[in-house]
Amino acid sequence: TDKGTMLHSDQGVLYRTAGYRELLAEHSMVQSMSRKANCWDNAPMESFFAVLKTECFYNAGELTVDELMKQIDDYMDYYNRERCSLKLKKLSPVAYRTQLTQSA
Repeated sequence: TDKGTMLHSDQGVLYRTAGYRELLAEHSMVQSMSRKANCWDNAPMESFFAVLKTECFYNAGELTVDELMKQIDDYMDYYNRERCSLKLKKLSPVAYRTQLTQSA
């Protein structure tokens, strides 16, 4: 992983164990947790992962790690550059951000 990669989770018991924290440290990962008993902290990511699972992995079958990484990388490119969203005035995230910065 890239040094300083952040892994965000809720405060589930697994994510608070010494072994889990040591594993993150071994891989130079930074731990981030949502606030206790606040499900709204994670709502945007929960929504994104629901879309990712539905659009990227529906009927995908078993994948090798390399295939999985490529599929996620390809999907992230599609999601950011091509996939239009009603919330973003029917633009992709990149097009929407570009439009915002040009009009500022």
